[in-house]
Amino acid sequence: MTPKQYSIAKTFGLEGIPEELTVRGYAERTPFVPAIDPDYQFRKDLLSDILAWHMLGGIEGLYLTGPTGSGKSTLVTQVAARLNIPVHRVTAHSRLETPELVGHHALVNGSMTFVDGPLTTAMREGHWFLLDEIDLLDPATAAGLNGIVEGSPLVIPEKGGEMVVPAPGFCFIATGNTAGSGDQTGLYQGTLRQNLAFMDRFWMVEVGYPEEEQERTILAKAAPGIPEEIRSGMIAYATEVRKLFMAGQIEVTLSTRTLVRWARLAEFFRPLASQGKNPLHHALERAFTFRASPETRDALAEIAQRIFG
Repeated sequence: MTPKQYSIAKTFGLEGIPEELTVRGYAERTPFVPAIDPDYQFRKDLLSDILAWHMLGGIEGLYLTGPTGSGKSTLVTQVAARLNIPVHRVTAHSRLETPELVGHHALVNGSMTFVDGPLTTAMREGHWFLLDEIDLLDPATAAGLNGIVEGSPLVIPEKGGEMVVPAPGFCFIATGNTAGSGDQTGLYQGTLRQNLAFMDRFWMVEVGYPEEEQERTILAKAAPGIPEEIRSGMIAYATEVRKLFMAGQIEVTLSTRTLVRWARLAEFFRPLASQGKNPLHHALERAFTFRASPETRDALAEIAQRIFG
């Protein structure tokens, strides 16, 4: 891959930053480079953290922590998309084992061949490796990645002890809801407290929900046909839902992604008004509330009724 310097101001659409300030990426787009979302709005403070980590060489792991739906993974993939950095993405779970990341033997053209897993491929090629929901991972499995996170070579016993030295550009990135400390709220079932030595190898970034002004801009682009006062009401609704979720009073929350889905569906279902149906409530059910428990649905409906009438 051919290295290329990108203007931070132009590449990420930020104001107040000198155009001559650049960050390293690549000239070519390859199959593992994420797709660009042209409507994505970067938050300057979070972008600053990610780019600082990247410009320092990503020599430590990067761990993004925050509530569900706050945009942790999307932040990583959208930075990579604009810098043409390939990303190998895996979602962790309690039964995930190291061979699924490193690789396994498989029958290829009639003979047994070792096939690299996503982690090994990222290390060989100098790509980013993104492990989502890492706090669902068995702590023993996570601890086995200690050396990898800090840039040590990977030894593959199944290939006669082959040693894979990380190529320049390889970085280990993880996302989770609990910062590895376990779930103290009861909101994230299945999460596990991670080994302290493992967590000590990460640069930590906390990703909260976007500011209202940012979500207002996002909704205006996603659903321009929705009146501004309605979009403001939708953001107010999302804010109330998130507060209840963070307080442990309901089991669902409303991400920016869901907010956009609601707005787009509301715009699409506008003709239902002529049939006596409320497009806003109809869209809200399909975008969000149908996945809540009956008791929570009642509470969510009350909030919507209070805000929109």
